[in-house]
Amino acid sequence: MATRAMSLEMDESDVLELEQVASVFGMTVTDVIKEAVREYVRKMKEVPFYRLTASVQEASAEETAEILGIIERLSNDDLTITSSERISV
Repeated sequence: MATRAMSLEMDESDVLELEQVASVFGMTVTDVIKEAVREYVRKMKEVPFYRLTASVQEASAEETAEILGIIERLSNDDLTITSSERISV
């Protein structure tokens, strides 16, 4: 697997906490960060918004212009909420 270097700026207090955690668990700071990011990404991928939108492709410039044109022509009446429904997941 290819790897890429990244730069990360953190508050000094966060860096000190990160170093302490890495030291206690006998890990490198890099490994702690990698593990934390993997866990965060896994968690975020479970969020319904992500699951609903992740596979949606970006619109072309023409499609975006068409959609924005339609939205700009909407009146306040068009945007009035006429009913609502709550769905629990």
